[in-house]
Amino acid sequence: MGGADKGSTGLDESRPANSRLYPWYDSVWLSRYEEAKTIIRKVRPGALAAFVDAFRGLHTRPDFKVKFLERPFDDATLAQIRQVRESLQPTDLELHEAGRFGRFVVHDHPFFTELQQRTAQWISEIVGESVESHYNFLSLYTASGVCEVHMDAPEAKWTLDLCIDQAAPWPIHISEVQPWPDSSPKEWKTEGWENNIKQSRSLKFTPYILQPGEAVIFSGSSQWHYRDPMPKAGGKQFCTLLFLHYIPKGAAELVKPKNWARLFGIPELGGLSGPKSS
Repeated sequence: MGGADKGSTGLDESRPANSRLYPWYDSVWLSRYEEAKTIIRKVRPGALAAFVDAFRGLHTRPDFKVKFLERPFDDATLAQIRQVRESLQPTDLELHEAGRFGRFVVHDHPFFTELQQRTAQWISEIVGESVESHYNFLSLYTASGVCEVHMDAPEAKWTLDLCIDQAAPWPIHISEVQPWPDSSPKEWKTEGWENNIKQSRSLKFTPYILQPGEAVIFSGSSQWHYRDPMPKAGGKQFCTLLFLHYIPKGAAELVKPKNWARLFGIPELGGLSGPKSS
Protein backbone atom coordinates (compact mmCIF):
# COMPACT_ATOMS: atom_id res chain seq x y z
CA MET A 1 0.00 0.00 0.00
CA GLY A 2 1.20 3.48 -0.81
CA GLY A 3 0.21 6.82 0.58
CA ALA A 4 -2.19 9.21 -1.12
CA ASP A 5 -1.05 11.38 -4.00
CA LYS A 6 -3.45 13.71 -5.76
CA GLY A 7 -2.64 13.71 -9.44
CA SER A 8 -2.96 16.46 -12.01
CA THR A 9 -6.09 14.93 -13.54
CA GLY A 10 -8.34 15.88 -10.64
CA LEU A 11 -8.47 12.34 -9.25
CA ASP A 12 -9.25 12.10 -5.56
CA GLU A 13 -6.61 11.18 -3.02
CA SER A 14 -6.99 7.41 -3.17
CA ARG A 15 -4.20 7.08 -5.75
CA PRO A 16 -1.27 5.09 -4.35
CA ALA A 17 1.85 7.24 -4.15
CA ASN A 18 3.89 4.62 -6.01
CA SER A 19 1.35 4.10 -8.80
CA ARG A 20 1.74 7.02 -11.18
CA LEU A 21 -0.89 6.01 -13.71
CA TYR A 22 -3.84 4.43 -11.93
CA PRO A 23 -5.92 5.70 -9.01
CA TRP A 24 -7.08 2.51 -7.31
CA TYR A 25 -5.23 0.68 -4.58
CA ASP A 26 -3.33 -2.40 -5.72
CA SER A 27 -2.55 -0.72 -9.06
CA VAL A 28 1.21 -0.51 -8.53
CA TRP A 29 1.92 -3.59 -10.64
CA LEU A 30 0.08 -2.16 -13.65
CA SER A 31 1.95 1.10 -13.27
CA ARG A 32 5.26 -0.80 -13.28
CA TYR A 33 4.16 -2.69 -16.39
CA GLU A 34 3.42 0.55 -18.24
CA GLU A 35 6.69 2.08 -17.06
CA ALA A 36 8.53 -0.98 -18.36
CA LYS A 37 6.93 -0.60 -21.80
CA THR A 38 7.95 3.07 -21.89
CA ILE A 39 11.54 2.16 -21.05
CA ILE A 40 11.65 -0.60 -23.67
CA ARG A 41 10.30 1.75 -26.36
CA LYS A 42 13.26 4.03 -25.66
CA VAL A 43 16.10 1.56 -25.24
CA ARG A 44 15.05 -1.63 -27.08
CA PRO A 45 11.98 -0.93 -29.23
CA GLY A 46 12.40 -4.18 -31.11
CA ALA A 47 11.87 -6.12 -27.86
CA LEU A 48 8.52 -4.55 -26.99
CA ALA A 49 6.30 -7.03 -28.82
CA ALA A 50 7.96 -10.00 -27.12
CA PHE A 51 7.67 -8.30 -23.73
CA VAL A 52 3.95 -7.70 -24.14
CA ASP A 53 3.38 -11.18 -25.50
CA ALA A 54 5.09 -12.74 -22.48
CA PHE A 55 2.25 -11.49 -20.28
CA ARG A 56 -0.61 -12.90 -22.36
CA GLY A 57 -1.06 -15.72 -19.88
CA LEU A 58 -1.87 -13.23 -17.13
CA HIS A 59 -4.84 -11.90 -19.05
CA THR A 60 -8.21 -13.52 -18.37
CA ARG A 61 -10.34 -14.93 -21.16
CA PRO A 62 -13.34 -12.66 -21.83
CA ASP A 63 -15.95 -15.39 -21.37
CA PHE A 64 -14.91 -16.34 -17.83
CA LYS A 65 -17.77 -16.17 -15.31
CA VAL A 66 -17.59 -16.02 -11.53
CA LYS A 67 -17.89 -19.45 -9.94
CA PHE A 68 -20.03 -19.77 -6.81
CA LEU A 69 -19.01 -22.62 -4.50
CA GLU A 70 -21.63 -23.67 -1.98
CA ARG A 71 -19.27 -25.90 0.01
CA PRO A 72 -15.64 -25.82 -1.17
CA PHE A 73 -14.36 -27.27 2.11
CA ASP A 74 -15.83 -29.95 4.34
CA ASP A 75 -16.85 -29.38 7.96
CA ALA A 76 -13.57 -30.68 9.34
CA THR A 77 -11.51 -28.30 7.21
CA LEU A 78 -13.75 -25.36 8.09
CA ALA A 79 -13.31 -26.22 11.75
CA GLN A 80 -9.53 -26.19 11.30
CA ILE A 81 -9.71 -22.81 9.57
CA ARG A 82 -11.68 -21.42 12.49
CA GLN A 83 -9.28 -22.93 14.98
CA VAL A 84 -6.41 -21.12 13.29
CA ARG A 85 -8.33 -17.87 13.47
CA GLU A 86 -9.06 -18.38 17.17
CA SER A 87 -5.42 -19.22 17.89
CA LEU A 88 -4.09 -15.93 16.54
CA GLN A 89 -2.46 -13.55 18.97
CA PRO A 90 -2.59 -9.74 18.69
CA THR A 91 1.05 -9.79 17.62
CA ASP A 92 0.12 -12.01 14.66
CA LEU A 93 -2.13 -9.34 13.15
CA GLU A 94 -0.93 -6.86 10.54
CA LEU A 95 -2.30 -3.41 11.37
CA HIS A 96 -1.49 -1.39 8.25
CA GLU A 97 -5.00 -1.75 6.77
CA ALA A 98 -6.98 -1.10 9.95
CA GLY A 99 -7.59 2.56 9.20
CA ARG A 100 -8.40 2.51 5.50
CA PHE A 101 -10.14 -0.86 5.22
CA GLY A 102 -11.30 -1.52 8.76
CA ARG A 103 -9.57 -4.88 8.85
CA PHE A 104 -6.67 -6.79 10.33
CA VAL A 105 -4.84 -9.24 8.09
CA VAL A 106 -2.56 -12.25 8.37
CA HIS A 107 -0.52 -13.17 5.31
CA ASP A 108 0.63 -16.67 4.37
CA HIS A 109 -0.15 -18.50 7.59
CA PRO A 110 1.41 -21.99 7.28
CA PHE A 111 -1.93 -23.78 7.57
CA PHE A 112 -3.57 -21.64 4.89
CA THR A 113 -0.54 -21.98 2.63
CA GLU A 114 -0.68 -25.77 2.89
CA LEU A 115 -4.44 -25.74 2.32
CA GLN A 116 -3.98 -23.52 -0.72
CA GLN A 117 -1.41 -25.83 -2.23
CA ARG A 118 -3.83 -28.74 -1.88
CA THR A 119 -6.52 -26.82 -3.78
CA ALA A 120 -4.44 -25.88 -6.84
CA GLN A 121 -5.57 -28.89 -8.89
CA TRP A 122 -9.30 -28.34 -8.53
CA ILE A 123 -8.91 -24.58 -8.92
CA SER A 124 -7.18 -25.35 -12.23
CA GLU A 125 -10.18 -27.42 -13.30
CA ILE A 126 -12.62 -24.69 -12.31
CA VAL A 127 -10.86 -21.79 -14.06
CA GLY A 128 -9.79 -23.79 -17.09
CA GLU A 129 -6.01 -23.40 -16.89
CA SER A 130 -3.18 -24.87 -14.85
CA VAL A 131 -2.48 -22.71 -11.80
CA GLU A 132 -0.18 -22.68 -8.82
CA SER A 133 -0.76 -21.10 -5.43
CA HIS A 134 0.84 -17.70 -4.90
CA TYR A 135 -0.07 -15.91 -1.69
CA ASN A 136 -2.98 -15.84 0.74
CA PHE A 137 -4.30 -13.82 3.61
CA LEU A 138 -6.90 -13.95 6.33
CA SER A 139 -8.98 -10.78 6.49
CA LEU A 140 -10.61 -9.85 9.80
CA TYR A 141 -13.04 -7.05 9.01
CA THR A 142 -14.45 -4.91 11.80
CA ALA A 143 -17.61 -2.81 11.91
CA SER A 144 -15.82 -0.13 9.85
CA GLY A 145 -14.98 -2.61 7.09
CA VAL A 146 -15.02 -1.53 3.46
CA CYS A 147 -13.36 -2.78 0.27
CA GLU A 148 -12.84 0.02 -2.23
CA VAL A 149 -13.53 -0.65 -5.90
CA HIS A 150 -10.37 -1.93 -7.56
CA MET A 151 -8.71 -4.56 -9.69
CA ASP A 152 -5.93 -6.65 -8.20
CA ALA A 153 -2.39 -6.95 -9.45
CA PRO A 154 -1.92 -9.99 -11.71
CA GLU A 155 -0.13 -11.57 -8.75
CA ALA A 156 -3.72 -12.43 -7.85
CA LYS A 157 -5.07 -13.44 -11.25
CA TRP A 158 -7.41 -15.93 -9.61
CA THR A 159 -8.96 -15.54 -6.17
CA LEU A 160 -10.91 -17.90 -3.98
CA ASP A 161 -12.86 -15.69 -1.54
CA LEU A 162 -14.14 -17.83 1.35
CA CYS A 163 -16.55 -16.53 3.97
CA ILE A 164 -15.58 -18.01 7.33
CA ASP A 165 -17.93 -16.16 9.69
CA GLN A 166 -19.90 -12.92 9.71
CA ALA A 167 -22.46 -11.00 11.73
CA ALA A 168 -24.64 -10.44 8.66
CA PRO A 169 -24.40 -10.99 4.89
CA TRP A 170 -22.07 -8.51 3.21
CA PRO A 171 -22.15 -8.67 -0.61
CA ILE A 172 -19.12 -8.52 -2.85
CA HIS A 173 -19.85 -6.86 -6.20
CA ILE A 174 -17.91 -8.23 -9.18
CA SER A 175 -17.89 -6.97 -12.76
CA GLU A 176 -17.56 -8.94 -15.94
CA VAL A 177 -14.03 -9.59 -17.21
CA GLN A 178 -12.21 -6.51 -18.50
CA PRO A 179 -9.00 -6.32 -20.55
CA TRP A 180 -6.03 -4.66 -18.89
CA PRO A 181 -4.51 -2.22 -18.80
CA ASP A 182 -4.66 -0.38 -22.13
CA SER A 183 -8.35 -0.98 -22.69
CA SER A 184 -9.47 -0.12 -19.16
CA PRO A 185 -12.66 1.96 -19.18
CA LYS A 186 -12.39 5.72 -19.28
CA GLU A 187 -14.52 6.02 -16.15
CA TRP A 188 -11.49 5.81 -13.85
CA LYS A 189 -9.67 8.67 -15.59
CA THR A 190 -11.90 11.42 -14.20
CA GLU A 191 -12.79 12.81 -10.80
CA GLY A 192 -15.37 10.68 -9.01
CA TRP A 193 -14.04 7.60 -10.77
CA GLU A 194 -15.14 5.22 -7.99
CA ASN A 195 -18.82 6.02 -8.48
CA ASN A 196 -18.36 6.04 -12.25
CA ILE A 197 -17.03 2.50 -12.08
CA LYS A 198 -19.74 1.25 -9.71
CA GLN A 199 -22.54 2.79 -11.76
CA SER A 200 -21.25 1.76 -15.18
CA ARG A 201 -23.81 -0.43 -16.89
CA SER A 202 -21.25 -1.78 -19.31
CA LEU A 203 -19.31 -3.43 -16.47
CA LYS A 204 -22.38 -5.44 -15.43
CA PHE A 205 -21.62 -5.78 -11.72
CA THR A 206 -23.26 -8.71 -9.94
CA PRO A 207 -23.56 -8.89 -6.13
CA TYR A 208 -22.63 -12.18 -4.50
CA ILE A 209 -23.85 -12.85 -0.98
CA LEU A 210 -21.82 -15.46 0.83
CA GLN A 211 -22.90 -17.40 3.88
CA PRO A 212 -20.28 -18.95 6.18
CA GLY A 213 -18.60 -21.82 4.36
CA GLU A 214 -19.46 -20.47 0.89
CA ALA A 215 -17.01 -18.99 -1.58
CA VAL A 216 -16.61 -17.42 -5.00
CA ILE A 217 -13.79 -17.78 -7.48
CA PHE A 218 -13.12 -14.78 -9.69
CA SER A 219 -10.31 -13.14 -11.62
CA GLY A 220 -9.44 -10.20 -9.41
CA SER A 221 -6.87 -8.79 -11.84
CA SER A 222 -9.44 -8.51 -14.65
CA GLN A 223 -12.70 -8.00 -12.77
CA TRP A 224 -13.53 -4.85 -10.85
CA HIS A 225 -14.78 -5.72 -7.38
CA TYR A 226 -15.76 -3.98 -4.18
CA ARG A 227 -17.69 -4.21 -0.94
CA ASP A 228 -19.64 -1.19 0.25
CA PRO A 229 -19.18 -0.10 3.88
CA MET A 230 -20.41 -2.82 6.19
CA PRO A 231 -24.11 -2.29 6.98
CA LYS A 232 -24.79 -0.97 10.47
CA ALA A 233 -26.85 -3.24 12.68
CA GLY A 234 -27.29 -4.18 16.30
CA GLY A 235 -24.62 -6.21 18.01
CA LYS A 236 -21.01 -6.73 17.06
CA GLN A 237 -20.38 -6.27 13.36
CA PHE A 238 -17.63 -8.29 11.71
CA CYS A 239 -16.78 -10.44 8.70
CA THR A 240 -13.91 -12.92 8.47
CA LEU A 241 -12.77 -13.89 4.98
CA LEU A 242 -9.96 -16.03 3.63
CA PHE A 243 -8.41 -15.07 0.29
CA LEU A 244 -6.40 -17.65 -1.63
CA HIS A 245 -4.65 -16.25 -4.70
CA TYR A 246 -3.39 -18.23 -7.69
CA ILE A 247 -1.37 -17.50 -10.82
CA PRO A 248 -0.82 -19.46 -14.04
CA LYS A 249 1.54 -22.36 -13.49
CA GLY A 250 5.12 -21.30 -14.08
CA ALA A 251 4.44 -17.55 -13.77
CA ALA A 252 5.96 -16.99 -10.32
CA GLU A 253 9.05 -15.25 -11.70
CA LEU A 254 7.17 -13.25 -14.31
CA VAL A 255 4.70 -11.65 -11.88
CA LYS A 256 7.51 -9.89 -9.98
CA PRO A 257 8.65 -6.65 -11.67
CA LYS A 258 12.03 -6.89 -9.95
CA ASN A 259 12.77 -9.93 -12.16
CA TRP A 260 12.01 -8.33 -15.52
CA ALA A 261 15.49 -6.95 -16.20
CA ARG A 262 16.94 -10.45 -15.85
CA LEU A 263 14.12 -12.33 -17.59
CA PHE A 264 14.12 -10.08 -20.65
CA GLY A 265 17.81 -9.19 -20.72
CA ILE A 266 17.11 -5.45 -20.48
CA PRO A 267 19.22 -3.95 -17.66
CA GLU A 268 17.32 -0.65 -17.84
CA LEU A 269 14.34 -2.41 -16.23
CA GLY A 270 16.41 -2.98 -13.11
CA GLY A 271 14.92 -0.02 -11.30
CA LEU A 272 11.43 -1.45 -11.37
CA SER A 273 10.02 -3.04 -8.26
CA GLY A 274 6.59 -3.63 -6.82
CA PRO A 275 5.25 -4.52 -3.38
CA LYS A 276 3.45 -7.73 -2.73
CA SER A 277 -0.25 -7.38 -3.47
CA SER A 278 -2.69 -7.38 -0.60
